Amino acid sequence: MHNSTFTVARDNRYFEDYAVGSIYEFGTIAVTEAEVIDFARRYDPQPFHTDPEAAKDTPFGGLISSGWLTAGLMMRLLVDNYVSSVASLGSPGVKELKWLKPVRPGDELSIRVTIQEARRSRSKPDRGMVGISVDVLNQKKEVVMTMQSVGMILCRKTA
Repeated sequence: MHNSTFTVARDNRYFEDYAVGSIYEFGTIAVTEAEVIDFARRYDPQPFHTDPEAAKDTPFGGLISSGWLTAGLMMRLLVDNYVSSVASLGSPGVKELKWLKPVRPGDELSIRVTIQEARRSRSKPDRGMVGISVDVLNQKKEVVMTMQSVGMILCRKTA
């Protein structure tokens, strides 16, 4: 089942709206050289992230984004488009995160979210767990990063 968007807005989206097998695509977000360098200087100060000249002499042949910046950009797209603004209870963690291809300044990223599982909590029946896989794509539709995660989401209140 491939959907381009949810039928329910983020401000009215609950556990019941996350159907197993659904696939959603969202984006884009630009990767800028300034953001790559600024982020890396603060959090991942390796030459292939911070110095365009030095990066030319690395196996990457030029400046690349820190994988953690790529993950942050993915999270921005996820929160702006997929995560419920009224029922999200966060996540107990990420099961898997892989960086498959370098992300470079000038790239435009988008995400593809596949809902893999959805189960209501037995111990807390007011919520459910939704397992997803996320592919981060560049403008060539190449998968540059993947993630598998679980989110906790409130159920709709029933009378």
